Amino acid sequence: MPSSHPVRLPPVRLLLLLALAAPAVEAAPPSVQKRMERRSATEGLVDEILDGGIAVPAAISRLRTLREEAYAAQLLERALPAVLEPRRLRDVTAVLAGLETRAAEPTLLRLTGHDDGAVRMYAAQGLGKVRSPRVDVLLPLLEDKSLGVRREAARALGATHNPRVGAPLVNAARTESDMQTRVLMLEAVGAAGDKKQVPVLKAFLDDSSETTRFAAARGLCLLGAPEGFAFARKLLSSEDKHVRRQGLALYEGVPQKQSEAALRPLLEDKDRTLAAGAARILSQGGDKTMLSWLVLASWNANGTDKLIYEKELETLQLADDQRKALLRAAGVAK
Repeated sequence: MPSSHPVRLPPVRLLLLLALAAPAVEAAPPSVQKRMERRSATEGLVDEILDGGIAVPAAISRLRTLREEAYAAQLLERALPAVLEPRRLRDVTAVLAGLETRAAEPTLLRLTGHDDGAVRMYAAQGLGKVRSPRVDVLLPLLEDKSLGVRREAARALGATHNPRVGAPLVNAARTESDMQTRVLMLEAVGAAGDKKQVPVLKAFLDDSSETTRFAAARGLCLLGAPEGFAFARKLLSSEDKHVRRQGLALYEGVPQKQSEAALRPLLEDKDRTLAAGAARILSQGGDKTMLSWLVLASWNANGTDKLIYEKELETLQLADDQRKALLRAAGVAK
């Protein structure tokens, strides 16, 4: 006698049966089987996210390890109409942001208009991570009532590298009451590449707030302005190691051609944190020799110094096979 109780399926698997049903492949090639296994694992993780059975950072890490970010974003987007509880929706939006996949962009754009401030914040954060060009959506968020939304909107606008957002960012910074948010807006001006704002940023170098002065200098360095580099060199000449590290931080994101003269001498500095950071920034700026420099420095180091180099290599996301190749090329490993 058949049961009178309905068969309950996990929400994502039910969606798949309805929307993604396909004939089973009994003898699929190994590559296809692996893909199917990854997708099955992705479906299970998405179910856990929707049920609140896994923390957001762990979910993001595991989904990215499976390399099925776009598929996960598709499943989460289809499940969104059923996600009504605010806390769950915040988690789903945070996961979509953390996946850093273009497939999530349409959903994130839509969620910037949600009533919940945390949802809007994560949506703006995700748009920044995929470098969304939709400044028409991001610019109004600079006036959002939520502090977190304004901050993430500033970061996202800087990531567009669109000079047209420079003036709106400066105007927002002038009226922004929160210091840290103002800092992010000024830095975003530099990241956006609007050289017309150099005089405005120079004026902020005389601000009474040290934090604001530093943010203006950061923006000027990103724009390649001499005044920014002069500010950075002054910090690097300090005898205080913490001040010198602040000076180094101003070169983050600056191309090798503009940073090499100041940073390459730091490779011999007794402060190995400063040296390792300089090497990493040069590498990110386009100096291909600096990756090998860091790998060899770590190979020859012990204890705390080794940890310093490894921290910078972790930032560069160096793969094990790449590390081995560099060591072989240097003749220190087989």
